[in-house]
Amino acid sequence: MEMIVHLDEDIFEVVQKGIKNVEVRVNDEKRRKLHIGDKLIFLKRPLEIEKINAVVKRLDYYQNFEELVKHYDMDRLYLDSYTKEDFIKLLGRFYSKDEIEKYGVVAIIFRKD
Repeated sequence: MEMIVHLDEDIFEVVQKGIKNVEVRVNDEKRRKLHIGDKLIFLKRPLEIEKINAVVKRLDYYQNFEELVKHYDMDRLYLDSYTKEDFIKLLGRFYSKDEIEKYGVVAIIFRKD
């Protein structure tokens, strides 16, 4: 399987530098199809011309984002200038409580290809 991931410029840069190596998502139907060895293609917004190829190394599952962030340093998840609380609030803009309760969340650990 191949999964496209759209990233803002600042996040794209930390993936490109090899600092960020965990992508965080709700474990919905699309993410449940992911397996170790699958490809991730990170596209840099807004033009989405620049890309980074990566491979899924591991999938870690949690009930919610609060539980997930306890296991990783912020620089691996997003930007180290963010607190874990700020990051959880940010994720709340993308995912509803109902989605999180229904699907749980997944940490997609990857390496650049």
